[in-house]
Amino acid sequence: MYEPIRTKSVHSTMAGTSDFPHRTREEELDIQLAGHLAALLAVTDELRALAPSADLDAATERLAEQVTRLRGGAAVRAVPTGEARDLAALHQRAHTLAGRALVVAASRADTAAAILAAERMDAHACCAA
Repeated sequence: MYEPIRTKSVHSTMAGTSDFPHRTREEELDIQLAGHLAALLAVTDELRALAPSADLDAATERLAEQVTRLRGGAAVRAVPTGEARDLAALHQRAHTLAGRALVVAASRADTAAAILAAERMDAHACCAA
């Protein structure tokens, strides 16, 4: 009643040939986490330029270490502009970025990055509201 299929399926012929490399889920999560931590590092550097503190100094060093570990190379540091900016807005941005980093670190089961992100969320929570 039905005629058998005589040609190969488009899906089966395309599945075996790939012109570009695919990344694993873990690699994608590493890239996302490194991006969130690098953005948090840039905001923390900006905060440090406007309101220097030992806590922010230590945070930037720890963030740079994590970004270096995830990217396999040195973390690129932002040069703060030194312009007068709203500290509350910067703290809010840092809090948001730390939250995003925490979500990705938790899904990738990266304890060190998750602890660092949670600590940075706590540090910026008081000033972000």
